[in-house]
Amino acid sequence: MAMKKPSGGKNNDSRKTVRTQRAIQAEQDAKDKNKSRTAKPAVKAVQAGARLQPETPLPAQHLEKPGREAEMQLKPRFLAPGYEGSNKLRGKVALITGGDSGIGRAVAVLFAREGADVAIAYLNEDEDARETKRCVEAEGHACVLIPGDVKNPTFARKAVEKTIKKFGQLDILVNNAAFQEHADGLEDLSEKRFEETFRTNIFGYFHMAKAALPHLGKGACIINTGSVTGLEGSAKLLDYSATKGAIHAFTKSLASNLIDKGIRVNAVAPGPVWTPLNPADKSAEDIQTFGKDTDMKRPAQPEEISPAYVFLAAPVCSGYITGIVLPITGSVGP
Repeated sequence: MAMKKPSGGKNNDSRKTVRTQRAIQAEQDAKDKNKSRTAKPAVKAVQAGARLQPETPLPAQHLEKPGREAEMQLKPRFLAPGYEGSNKLRGKVALITGGDSGIGRAVAVLFAREGADVAIAYLNEDEDARETKRCVEAEGHACVLIPGDVKNPTFARKAVEKTIKKFGQLDILVNNAAFQEHADGLEDLSEKRFEETFRTNIFGYFHMAKAALPHLGKGACIINTGSVTGLEGSAKLLDYSATKGAIHAFTKSLASNLIDKGIRVNAVAPGPVWTPLNPADKSAEDIQTFGKDTDMKRPAQPEEISPAYVFLAAPVCSGYITGIVLPITGSVGP
């Protein structure tokens, strides 16, 4: 019986597929070549909020630490004029570290708008703190100012005691104070600098939480300020990023520890935010492009971050949420 010769159908199919794929490739190569000859349009910052926010380039300004909002050429947006309060925090008392400026100030204003009285712990930025107090009082609520260093456990206890003395209770602790200074490499990080960052950013959170805990009842909460650098790392913020990663772990661990007491513990992890912390870290030249590497091509303003703190503080919003790190980074994903 004669054998049939292979038809070569499979080989023909393969050759056809190769031709098809090469044709697709050639078509795309031509488009790419044409694109390279065309001037690329400037990439615009994304504006998706309630009002237009400042974009890069930002003012070329370097601040002396600890950084004062009153000295910033471009003042951070913190009033959130489109945010209407609805008594989500009525009858509550909040203690906010680093509450004199930046995210802390924005949180203080919205907490007051939602019905809370506020205590502000801060280092020595008296002018900024007085302005925060004025803004809180303009919302119809009381504000007490408590200067001091969160690295010191004695100050942490005094801050809580002064809050209790003034308002008779404590329902919300916001750990927000921070120290940040860039370094090109590990060899540039002295033990003194490394210790300063850790004692401020994570020891301070520990001291405040420990001091506040005896006064926090069922339904109370702690909100810690983390960072995108604690999620992704940062080549030139080695110590700062390490503390923020520690804060995230501290948040989740403390949440597990306190859940049976009905005390919730959560964190917010912002990306780049226009606050005094950053012009006090970056050079005047570098700060101009701050936030441009995010998907939104700009930094956040404090008023774009503060509503998340209201959400995590208000039992009516987040009574079933504890141990989360909420990223607000201006980019897709963490």
